Amino acid sequence: MKKIELNSKEIAEIAGVSRSTVSRVINNYANVPQKTREKVMKVIEQYGYTPNISARTLAGKKTKTIGLFFIDQWQFSKDSSANMLITSVIENASAFGYIVLTSVVRDLKHPDSVKNVKDVFYQGSITAGIFIGAENHEPVIEELIAEGFIIGVLDQVLPGRNEPNRIVYNLNNEQVARQAVDYLMKLNHKRIGIINGDLKKASANFKFKGFVSQMEHHGLEINKAWIMYGHYEAGGYEAMSNLLANSSDLPTAIFASSDSIAFGAIRAINDRALKVPDDISVIGMNDQALSAYYKPALTTFRVNYDQLTAGVTQSVIRAIENGTAEQCVIATLDCVLVERESCKKL
Repeated sequence: MKKIELNSKEIAEIAGVSRSTVSRVINNYANVPQKTREKVMKVIEQYGYTPNISARTLAGKKTKTIGLFFIDQWQFSKDSSANMLITSVIENASAFGYIVLTSVVRDLKHPDSVKNVKDVFYQGSITAGIFIGAENHEPVIEELIAEGFIIGVLDQVLPGRNEPNRIVYNLNNEQVARQAVDYLMKLNHKRIGIINGDLKKASANFKFKGFVSQMEHHGLEINKAWIMYGHYEAGGYEAMSNLLANSSDLPTAIFASSDSIAFGAIRAINDRALKVPDDISVIGMNDQALSAYYKPALTTFRVNYDQLTAGVTQSVIRAIENGTAEQCVIATLDCVLVERESCKKL
């Protein structure tokens, strides 16, 4: 019979099963009842339909290609840590004989972007996907997980989501923010501000939570004017410049939620003829390669990017090759304080 261009939804409707069940059959998951598997396969054979990867998948083999979706609404690709993340995923996948199909998505809310991401999965171009830079609750990711695809995510906290094909790796962002406040307190700082990222992302949300909780723990005033937001170095510069231009009531220290934001804040302080750390101390997070050589050298929290990306990539590959576990994989990595020159004891 002539091949018909169906999608998994149409196969599911004809077979009388869910779309996620079709995905599990196509991807040869073990947790599908034999009768259900036979029903789906009968429809596939009856309509002469096979997915693009049928020659391998229906024979019980997996394509050795992973999709890496880099959500870049705020031009994260210009940040040095972006290259480290992408390169590390590719290197770790290559070590296991996998190819990484990389896609930079500017706006995951745009219908065309959503369709393009889905098509890569539904057409069988990849076996699994890894998402970096998405909002904490991203409908496209949740739909793909519901469909049965193996999905790895960097930076996501959704309590109660235990799907076995969900693989999540996080940094301990709340703890980092708490430690930053503690560290500045030990240096006798009590007037502390924060420049944070997009609160729709789990990392920024938990940094803010940790910052507020620890400030309250120490009985320190939280000045709303000192709670600022920005994206990467340009955003850090703009946020700090606005504060310096519009207020004479300034903090003695700033917790920047990334090193890039910290670099921008330091430039803004310098441009106002002030000095770091003599006038304002600045502490960051990430420990980028430039952080040790910046003037002044940046005090920050070191992120083990190799461990982070190796963890999510290898967990995705294990799920592909060995099948998923009974529940989702969730890992949270700690960060280490690196003291340099950008913070001063009062």
